[in-house]
Amino acid sequence: MKYTVSIEIALPRETVVQLLADPAHLPKWLRGLVLHEPLSGEHGQLGTKSRVVMQMGRRKIECTETITRREPADLREIPKTSIVHFDREIVGEGMWSAVRDRLTEAGPETTLWESENEYRFSGFLMKLVGLLMPSAFRKQSQQHMQDFKAFAEQGKDVREATD
Repeated sequence: MKYTVSIEIALPRETVVQLLADPAHLPKWLRGLVLHEPLSGEHGQLGTKSRVVMQMGRRKIECTETITRREPADLREIPKTSIVHFDREIVGEGMWSAVRDRLTEAGPETTLWESENEYRFSGFLMKLVGLLMPSAFRKQSQQHMQDFKAFAEQGKDVREATD
């Protein structure tokens, strides 16, 4: 299963990538995050492996995330014509996923965040979930982007949400 979602954020690209790259901000916008801890390497750096635990309703999902691309390595003073890439591979029970994020300048004070997502499932239950509920994965990805936008632009924290 593959899909792409995108969102415009009313902030300069350098500000957006700094917020995305800072692990201290993850719980503020990544709905359901219980734990995100590096197992090897430094958070967000190429090759880093992290243990990620997410709460999805009554179910806890644990997986391993590996950073497969981060360009440029230095996120300060990024040339205007450059595209910022954050790619990661996520492996959990019955699931493999690749997420390829691209951040570009949509204007002087606007950033376009495009996220290409690919999922592969193994095991009967996960294959069934992928077959019967593909829109749930796209919806969740879009929700994470909307939550990040609300955090970045307005300081909203998903942990304080009443919905």
